[in-house]
Amino acid sequence: MMKVTFAAAASGRSYFEKFLQDVSTQDRAVILAVFQDIQGHGLGAKGCDFRQIEGKLWEVKVRAPAGGYRFFYVLLAADHMHVLHSYKKQGQKAPPRELEVARKRLKEVLDEN
Repeated sequence: MMKVTFAAAASGRSYFEKFLQDVSTQDRAVILAVFQDIQGHGLGAKGCDFRQIEGKLWEVKVRAPAGGYRFFYVLLAADHMHVLHSYKKQGQKAPPRELEVARKRLKEVLDEN
């Protein structure tokens, strides 16, 4: 079992929830199913790929009907994934702006723990 948590703004609103608002219903269902599978099977989950970006920053790649999505995360413990940032994949490499957002949130989370 893997505990999955999501980064939130100072207001308490999850960035992940805000991201999902702009995703089609079909893609949203795929994304939520993948995260449910991650909760049940950890890093052995199906329907996604895990990859280290740098240091403690990792990503989950999810393929959905309308395209690919990336979710940057950090493992706070062996069984605790904290999702930092989400975006719709546009190319092979992560855009610098998306990486900067993820790095900033990673720093905030690590400073808190």
